[in-house]
Amino acid sequence: MELDELDRKTADAFEGYMVRKDLVRTFSRQFPVPTYVVEFLLGRYCATTNESEIEEGLEIVQRQLSSRSVKAGEEELFKARAYKDGNVKLIDMISVRFSAGEKGYLATLPSLRLTDVRIPDQIVDDNERLLTGGFYAEVTLEYDAFIADERSGKPFCIFTLKPIQLSQRNVLDTLISARENFTTDEWKSILLRSIGLEPDSLDDNAKNAMLLRMVPFVERNYNMVELGPRGTGKSHLFQQISPYAHLISGGKATVAKMFVNNTNGQRGLVCQYDVICFDEVSGISFDSKDGINIMKGYMESGEFSRGKESIRGDGSMVFVGNFDVDVEHQQRVGHLLGPLPEEMRNDTAWMDRIHSYLPGWNVPKMNKDLLTNHFGLVSDFLSEAMSQLRSQSRLSSIQGRVQFGGSLSGRDTNAVNKTVSGLLKLLYPGMEEEVSDEDLEWAVRQGLEARRRVKEQQKRIGSAEFRNTHFSYIMGEEGVEKFVSTPELQSDNAIGTDPLEPGQVWTISEGTPGLEDNAGLYRIEVNVGPGTGVKILNNPVPPAFRESVGYAKENLYIRASTLIGDRDPRTHEFSFQLRSFDLAKRGSKLGMAALIAMCSSVLKKPVKGGLIVVGEINLGGSIELIHNAVNIAELSVEKGALALLMPVTCRRQLYDLSDDLATKIDIQFYQDARDALLKAIVE
Repeated sequence: MELDELDRKTADAFEGYMVRKDLVRTFSRQFPVPTYVVEFLLGRYCATTNESEIEEGLEIVQRQLSSRSVKAGEEELFKARAYKDGNVKLIDMISVRFSAGEKGYLATLPSLRLTDVRIPDQIVDDNERLLTGGFYAEVTLEYDAFIADERSGKPFCIFTLKPIQLSQRNVLDTLISARENFTTDEWKSILLRSIGLEPDSLDDNAKNAMLLRMVPFVERNYNMVELGPRGTGKSHLFQQISPYAHLISGGKATVAKMFVNNTNGQRGLVCQYDVICFDEVSGISFDSKDGINIMKGYMESGEFSRGKESIRGDGSMVFVGNFDVDVEHQQRVGHLLGPLPEEMRNDTAWMDRIHSYLPGWNVPKMNKDLLTNHFGLVSDFLSEAMSQLRSQSRLSSIQGRVQFGGSLSGRDTNAVNKTVSGLLKLLYPGMEEEVSDEDLEWAVRQGLEARRRVKEQQKRIGSAEFRNTHFSYIMGEEGVEKFVSTPELQSDNAIGTDPLEPGQVWTISEGTPGLEDNAGLYRIEVNVGPGTGVKILNNPVPPAFRESVGYAKENLYIRASTLIGDRDPRTHEFSFQLRSFDLAKRGSKLGMAALIAMCSSVLKKPVKGGLIVVGEINLGGSIELIHNAVNIAELSVEKGALALLMPVTCRRQLYDLSDDLATKIDIQFYQDARDALLKAIVE
């Protein structure tokens, strides 16, 4: 393999803690063990760039996996070795249960099909996760011939057990000091390579989705849903990468297993693991009716009660499943949480406890081109560092730097904060590292989008309390309010319900009969900067649009005090760009929209979402008559607008608008420029 620059930097910074990911896949296909088990051994013997040392280490790993992993059909061979030699070493998923009859514990080794293996109390006391699903470990299995002679004797016994996870506790310090050697983009690439993916094969949306998948590993009590097409590796991260994650595949989830066993007081999965992932969530159900209520309580507060005792856990919950159709069709036939079990899919209270909805449709189907052959961090090193990051918070990086819009409820804000905190912990594992504005804004946009996707589904169900989903944020003391949408609901070229950036206005030209100038939809975009005058960026500039912009400029100069207060428009340069979305290209009679766009850019206030502004203003400030108001209203409905702002002189024409169309759009009227501005701008 040819090393790239990032490989060399990774090897220098993480000596002893990185491994070539193509080697991992070689062994994963050969032996029936998870990825992190293979990497545990490779990290011992192959964490180097020296090819001869790698070859030597590979021989050791090959030998150990060959002699200690039990392939199908080799069960009796390993039992025979224990019988003949007195003991045998193996790697297996070990779990433990309490047996009242035996007055002690019995272990299960599934690869040997043994369910009654004796195990000392001390080993169980030191590794409580054995009682809640178990974990992979290096095991020394003994055979006692004397006990075998006894009636109902259990001759097999666990003599030693070593969990397959990193035992060193200073891994986070190592990660923090090494992070200083990389840029943010390089660090994102290292994280993606560490989970086996090649970042150069992924677009930005896929990279963001993959990083969002990792947030539950670094954030306590984080609740996430991921639904999307099959074959995108949704469960891989939670099954193969970390020993601190537990995967529940279809069927019943018992209250005793999840939370607490009232019989013996044993704590459940949420107390034993960092992440609990429900795979194929559509098939999950609880064994009792109060199971979902206990889950809702836990998802809200991290606490649950069974009996008199209130118990706290910090395990994050992840729900993954598949769409049987594409995302567009799913939205047409229902909502994006439709594949969830019946008791969850229409429960807005349960949905409200979900911190993020990861868009699984942004992740490509797994294939060999997406897998990396480069160096990445050893899984047990990374998972240990992520586990230690859970005790930290990055909310201090947000406070004073980001202000969320008024549409976010308390739960919304908490959800976004947790997502932002998790993403920043992934990018900046050291608490003292300064977070750049660019990275902070990236994390904020991801958090807002992921939470808004949940709210949009609640709104679809029809609950009025979730109707306001226009999520926004402001960065800096004099920052501009920016709105964050969910891409699957609208495109950049469609009229959505969200306000546009300040300086942007949707408008319709009424056209000019006889000049082959049809009515059509436009978006005017204005950027304001130091200087003076107006600059139109279109090449060539449509003469009709130039004329309308000239009228708008003169009206702004003359009426500045009534429109923009004490700001002087003559000290600003306005850069215009006219975007056409129909065959119409002339951009005629767009003066009022151009004027509002200029005011919006100076005031740094956006125009209301879903609004179309129409009308022409002349040099004297009068509003010109529109001759085809009904056609404009019909076109506005066709384009998906929510509201239409027109001159009041159109009112009588609109008596001819059909009742059906009149109910589909909110038509408002303005008297003059100031009236139009006040009705167009977000308060």
